[in-house]
Amino acid sequence: MLIIGIGWMFVVVVFALGQASAPGGTLLGALLTLVLGLIPLALVIYIALAASRRRRARRASAAADPDRSGHAPGDAVTAKREEA
Repeated sequence: MLIIGIGWMFVVVVFALGQASAPGGTLLGALLTLVLGLIPLALVIYIALAASRRRRARRASAAADPDRSGHAPGDAVTAKREEA
């Protein structure tokens, strides 16, 4: 996934440089090319990492509730007070 993102960024930057250095190109056009080219990459990376975010959240909740009962940890029954 990382190599695809790096390749996508390279292509977008080259297109933006081409837009800026073209005889009829402008810096505004290059900036728009850069921004509008990186938005789809950000969306794809966000979607691709959703599974790992879900696993991390599940792992964190399992660590907080090891027996998965949904109850607070602690003694289930209070200790009986003995009198001397």
